[in-house]
Amino acid sequence: MTQAAAGITEKRITVGEGTAAREIAIIHRAARKKKPGPAFVWLGGYRSDMSGTKAVELDRLADELGLAAIRFDYSGHGLSGGLFRDGTISRWLEEALAVLDDIKPKRVVLVGSSMGGWIALRLVQELRKRKKAPGVDGIVLVAPAPDFTAELIEPNLTDAERRSLSEKGYFEEHSEYSPEPNIYTRDLMEDGARNRVMTGIIETGCPVHILQGMKDPDVPYSHALKLVEFLPADDVVLTLIRDGDHRLSRPQDIEKLKAAVSASINA
Repeated sequence: MTQAAAGITEKRITVGEGTAAREIAIIHRAARKKKPGPAFVWLGGYRSDMSGTKAVELDRLADELGLAAIRFDYSGHGLSGGLFRDGTISRWLEEALAVLDDIKPKRVVLVGSSMGGWIALRLVQELRKRKKAPGVDGIVLVAPAPDFTAELIEPNLTDAERRSLSEKGYFEEHSEYSPEPNIYTRDLMEDGARNRVMTGIIETGCPVHILQGMKDPDVPYSHALKLVEFLPADDVVLTLIRDGDHRLSRPQDIEKLKAAVSASINA
């Protein structure tokens, strides 16, 4: 554990046992003393890490407001241990729960980007099953990709990709964001099917704000519209950004994110 700056702690925790054990890197900004309010929890996307623009800006917002912020890298991502190819939604969800168990915030606002939106929705489902769990004041989803394995990948698989999944246990796809290809494993696809959330009413028990670019090449805005249909019990705001891409990391996009998160504090 290291003290990187005033109020900021960098640490690692071990999640899992035996061959499944992996070290998860966490950056925790403590709230200023006696400052009431939730901790912001960043849940990154597939192959993203906690040093990305949106994650850093969320931490900066927490600093400005005197609130706590929690960032971490999933296994196989960023500073955390473990192999990326071993990653599944269940595995990364387990890590998110372990981080909250370690930090023990009383209240949180979950901020999920892309795949992190899926993790956020599964996380709130799991927290609602617990007697002792942080209260979720709000959820902010940026280009959310819940159920992306079944909804966005499987329908578009080529014959070659299906053969690769069957014969090799994975297939590769060119990435627009990295020189390394995206890797999708059979385990990820099968586990994704077990973690689907868009199969019935999703009860979060809190306000939900979705930010979605209409020029997103990875997650079409129709996916966000479909997600809203599964959130009939919640106060949901959907902001469609006409010229927005998947990352939504431009200054004007960041301002919308900060406004949505700030609104969640007082909702």
